[in-house]
Amino acid sequence: MQSTKQKKRPTRKRQWGAEGRTQPLPMIHEKPSTLKIAYSRLAVVLTIVFWIMYLISAIIRQFFEGPKTFSFTMQAIGYLIIVTLLTFSALMYLVARQGALQRFSKHVRVPRAELDRHFSKQQPSITVLVPSYSEEPEVVRKTLMSAALQEYPGMRVVLLVDDKPYPSNPAVAARLNATRELGNDIMRLFAEPRARFSTALYQFEQQYAGNMPVTLTTIIDLAYHYAWAATWLNALADKEEIDDHVDIFFVEQVLNGLADELNLVGQALMTSCQEGVLLPIERVRQLYRRLAWIFDAEVTIFERKKYASLSHEANKAMNLNSYIGLMGGTYLQRETPDGLILILVAEGQKGDVTFPDSAFLLTLDADSILLREYCLRLVYFLQQPDNARVAVTQTPYSSFRGAGTRIERLAGATTDIQHILHQGMSHYGATFWVGANAVIRKRALDDIAETEWVGG
Repeated sequence: MQSTKQKKRPTRKRQWGAEGRTQPLPMIHEKPSTLKIAYSRLAVVLTIVFWIMYLISAIIRQFFEGPKTFSFTMQAIGYLIIVTLLTFSALMYLVARQGALQRFSKHVRVPRAELDRHFSKQQPSITVLVPSYSEEPEVVRKTLMSAALQEYPGMRVVLLVDDKPYPSNPAVAARLNATRELGNDIMRLFAEPRARFSTALYQFEQQYAGNMPVTLTTIIDLAYHYAWAATWLNALADKEEIDDHVDIFFVEQVLNGLADELNLVGQALMTSCQEGVLLPIERVRQLYRRLAWIFDAEVTIFERKKYASLSHEANKAMNLNSYIGLMGGTYLQRETPDGLILILVAEGQKGDVTFPDSAFLLTLDADSILLREYCLRLVYFLQQPDNARVAVTQTPYSSFRGAGTRIERLAGATTDIQHILHQGMSHYGATFWVGANAVIRKRALDDIAETEWVGG
């Protein structure tokens, strides 16, 4: 059920040629037909054939029929090079598209029940790192909430604010203070469902500590919990202000999308009760854990530029590296003539601040939005035996549909073309890290870590 009660702020007039659709790309690509794949192969062959025909009819013929002067020859060669490069570019796209179609046709999505089974036995820790510089608080808030609502146990979400910590401009200072409060705001927002479902999980574990058969009352209670969670998320979506197509995506795909899925689970549980079907205790435990995990994320803020002992180099990579380098350690905070510094203490000793380590990292741009199973599915992939040596995995990102300007629509189109290109290059074993959002095995970063001392 999609909500239609959101508050709408006045928006700028949409340009002619702007995108009218707001429905995003599906999470799962449609399996292409055999005919579509065949046509894709044919397009590759025809591109090569037409290039050869053009080469013979338009270029080589000019060498024999045209004036045999140096100037004419160089012009013909230059034109041949330009046409060849343009054709080669189109050919590479068609080859990549062919590879993408083959990947789509062979892809098998891991069932949700298998994910629940896998993570019921092991819950490797993950930390979401969101580097931010001069971003609007509302934009960052959506990113943090989409990360916090990941269906993953014990997730830590850290906003890495890279603004100057003490700005003199009042407007900049107000924006920075609003950004600093985002972590506390989200934690307060999720406090009620977090307390409700953690208590429900604890009571379930206590009641069924002896692995006795699950009663009908327990399943009914679980169904009510799922219905409550769906209602809470829908109510949260109703309060969101709709300003642009990104807000629509956040409300419909993140909040209402998760609510719809939880509501569907609740209805399925009630149907099973009405039919007298009792679920195994392990499955009920998985469903209780799922509710608790959705709302148990910890959201915090970190500002590296508050510390003189950390790099202040102005780029996103160093912002990430500064925090990653601190992970797994406990530190004392000390004031010096140069400013506040962090001093690492020996293991087991007390300090002022601790940066927990984790098995996996998720780097997430401050203007990106995640769908609910992103972390579950990518960490599951990395934990498969065949992928033990894989360090980084990611899914190609897509543009937000419904852009209000022509230039934004064109920019989004290039993003969606890259989506196809990266899928195709993966088919040929030629993929590379896009650099935006990815799940990274922390051990792989530790293996290549280097320490550089600057200024003593």
